[in-house]
Amino acid sequence: MSPSQRQVSGAVSRLSMRASPYHSAVTLFEAGNVDQPSTSRSSSPKPSKRIKLEVGSETSIRTRSASLRKTSPTLKLEETVSEDTSSPVKAKSSKKPKQKPIPRSLDTPHPAPPHWEEVYDLIKEMRAQVVAPVDTMGCEQAQHKEKDPKNRRFATLVSLMLSSQTKDEVTDAAVNELRAAVGGTLSVAAIISADDSTISDAIAKVGFWRRKTGYLKKTALRLRDDFDSDVPKTVDELCSLPGVGPKMAFLTLLVAWNLNHGIGVDVHVHRITNRLGWHQRPTKKPEETRLNLQSWLPVELHREINHVLVGFGQTICAPVRPKCDSCTLSTKGLCPSANTTPPKSPKKRKRQSSTDLERESGPKIDIAIES
Repeated sequence: MSPSQRQVSGAVSRLSMRASPYHSAVTLFEAGNVDQPSTSRSSSPKPSKRIKLEVGSETSIRTRSASLRKTSPTLKLEETVSEDTSSPVKAKSSKKPKQKPIPRSLDTPHPAPPHWEEVYDLIKEMRAQVVAPVDTMGCEQAQHKEKDPKNRRFATLVSLMLSSQTKDEVTDAAVNELRAAVGGTLSVAAIISADDSTISDAIAKVGFWRRKTGYLKKTALRLRDDFDSDVPKTVDELCSLPGVGPKMAFLTLLVAWNLNHGIGVDVHVHRITNRLGWHQRPTKKPEETRLNLQSWLPVELHREINHVLVGFGQTICAPVRPKCDSCTLSTKGLCPSANTTPPKSPKKRKRQSSTDLERESGPKIDIAIES
């Protein structure tokens, strides 16, 4: 081996190594100050030092390869750790986006329709003459079978959650079935402890019963964790519950807490007010209908209008084939959507005599068999 080779090998052998204080998989090598003996070949260029780096990750070598070009006697190699706070990538927040508050009024109030007071009074007169399903099986009836105030309010909320896309008769039966299935009392604790199959079997006849089973479970858990197992007292808090919309929220406040904070607009209120022409432009969504009505209808009528129009829609102003012939608004010309054309009576088929049947059947043919 030549003297120059021995000198190089001696320099390499004096490298000291130690573990990196930043990462356990990184080894740091430090080159000590080496006095090179003077030789006749000192003017020749020094060979490059060969440094062996023991690193557990190949990725760290690529990310920090530029640090090897530094002239400092101490060489450091650090591996980027995912917990590095200087990283520009921000972790996604697990918080849900904040729910928008439910609007309470229009920027520009809707004008009151002409003759609305006369129309409303006539509807109330017609409602007083008949008993509608909402009168005996509405959400107000669900609370009467509970004694505890919290359970009474919770039963009202459950009834409204089940009533979506479901007739009152079916909803009332489902509430009674559910109460019996969970032990005779509709409470938050009873719904939480009940199996999903038990709830599903009890409410299987209402619309979207599978989805509503999950809504009831999640709502009961939210009420227990966030509201002391009671029904909230604000519209925004109620609408934050799974499966609860503005209509249910306003009716829950009215029935459960006796708070008149707005109108509960369902399909009947939405349909009838549009048929009556109470909107300058026909509304497409119940929330548009609610905001229009609240801008001109006196506040003292907000409490009763849902009950009045729902019963009117169930008995007279039905969604299909309304009974315009028995509606006072139609006879007085106060309903622009009234169907004044009398229904066509089915044509009766004229009975034909045996003689006419023989004429239509063609000539008579006698067939004889010769023996």
